[in-house]
Amino acid sequence: MPGILSCLKEVLGPDPSPTPIQALSLKWLLNDAANAKSDDWKQFLLASETGSGKSFAYLLPVLQNLKLSEPDPASTSHPYQPQRPLNPRALILAPTHELSRQLSSFAKSLLHKVKLRVLCASRANVKTTKERDATARQGKQSGEFEIKERSGFPVDVVVGTPMKLLEMVKGRGWDRKEHNEENLAENSDEGLGLKLRRGRDKMVGFGKWRNKPEMGLANVEWVVVDEADVLFDSDFQETTRQLLADISAARGQPIPLTPAPSLSQPSNTTTASTSISYSYPFNFILTSATIPASLAAYLDAHHPKLMRLASPRLHRLPKTLRTEYVSWSGGNKLADIEHRIRHVWAEDSSKLNTNGNAHHLSKVLIFCNKSTKVEELGAYLDEQDIKNIALSSTSQHRKRGSNHHLDGFLRVRDKNSKDNSSVKTEPTTSDVVVASDPKTEPHVLITTSLLSRGLDFSPSIHHVFIVDEPRNMIDFLHRAGRTGRAGERGKVVVFGKMKGRGSSSSKDVRKKVGSLVAH
Repeated sequence: MPGILSCLKEVLGPDPSPTPIQALSLKWLLNDAANAKSDDWKQFLLASETGSGKSFAYLLPVLQNLKLSEPDPASTSHPYQPQRPLNPRALILAPTHELSRQLSSFAKSLLHKVKLRVLCASRANVKTTKERDATARQGKQSGEFEIKERSGFPVDVVVGTPMKLLEMVKGRGWDRKEHNEENLAENSDEGLGLKLRRGRDKMVGFGKWRNKPEMGLANVEWVVVDEADVLFDSDFQETTRQLLADISAARGQPIPLTPAPSLSQPSNTTTASTSISYSYPFNFILTSATIPASLAAYLDAHHPKLMRLASPRLHRLPKTLRTEYVSWSGGNKLADIEHRIRHVWAEDSSKLNTNGNAHHLSKVLIFCNKSTKVEELGAYLDEQDIKNIALSSTSQHRKRGSNHHLDGFLRVRDKNSKDNSSVKTEPTTSDVVVASDPKTEPHVLITTSLLSRGLDFSPSIHHVFIVDEPRNMIDFLHRAGRTGRAGERGKVVVFGKMKGRGSSSSKDVRKKVGSLVAH
């Protein structure tokens, strides 16, 4: 479609070349969707290494199909379904609010010349019901909408976490105990003592409860599950599968919701009761950079007809990503991390000064295994005059409604943004010096696996530090893959004890990481 293609060139350049997974998607999803009958629903898995453009691989066919198949406004809802303020035709599921916002921003970057509306469900938290019900105006940060309470508001795509989308469908607090339901609208989260359902996003300050549903599912024709290995793991699968079942029911084809399978259960022990094949009444796309055995077993059992499209470098580190190993000194590990950060900046200064360019320091992304370690390292670096952002699932930095807490660290695709990395600008020397002062501007982001999934980080992040032993190689692949993206060069620095007693574990990690290096 010319409008989407024009926007794509504005984002990626005048002559973009598809990555392997994008080429597969264009061949199978785009052409297949264009020729498919209205009730000929397809199932696809897009599997490719980190930074390979999977988001655009599914956004292009989904958005083009939505535009080409726009229905008559008078027939956009099933007659037996209740009218809701929102009645989208596509849903995109993501494991975190940060990823939801970035994906909605990416989608909007393709629609400047095409009249489709994208809503990010992870919008700003407001204090009152009246304020929550306001809004259908565009122009808010990251393309956020507020929702005006009027029937059939024409939103085409809604992006959000499974739990947030279920709340929009069923009303806030739907998963709470029945005897509390009457009081949900009047009571805030604090002090209720209600048990959180698995898969709920840990966020600071939930605001007021709201019972009234705001989204209908009868029109949904496309469902994308981004980071499928996360959304079908033990923490998210209950809510993910519930939402998929609700969509099927709303479209007149109920799907039995079988008990969630145990991920520790070997695939060859799958019973008949848990191997029901699901034929959803909508197009179903899953994406992931890794296919663990548990996800593979789930797909074998429930989606045997799903077409799996995989890039040649699946489960490999990007070609442009180098690995480096740093041994602990035996003293203060926090000081060792600080020393390596300053070493990175010293290298930057040496290269830039040699070239006669303005002084500009790269940014560093650090992954820890525990939130307590994140906070501890953040406080230590602050004491050393290294301004940083320490972010965990419960961190006060994690603002609702926008990704401002990650300003300067995420890639911005929107052509209208001043931070768009695809637009080349020449800042003044004074601007660069100010922006490169780690005492005043955060140059270090410290987090857990919270930010390791799907997020497209800025090319200014050349180094990823792994300061705790990765739980497994899947975890390592996702953390390391936050740099060296889309052909950019990057380096992952792995800390550990490389010599003497107690070094066997670090040596084992080094051996496993070596097997992931792309050849």
